[in-house]
Amino acid sequence: QQERAAIESYKQTLREVLTSLNQSNIDLAVQIASIPENIRGYGHVKAHHIASAQEKQTELLARWRG
Repeated sequence: QQERAAIESYKQTLREVLTSLNQSNIDLAVQIASIPENIRGYGHVKAHHIASAQEKQTELLARWRG
């Protein structure tokens, strides 16, 4: 369940990023788009990586919106 919610959150994030993507923010957009690369493992290990990815996404999106 947590994994599906993370996927939907990622999709929404990418939609937001794509609507205002330009040359000056492309590096940050790449960082945001790369978040799932760190999600690995199974069970509690994967759950930990998902939680870390969500924290990173929140941080990067704050920079994006700011």
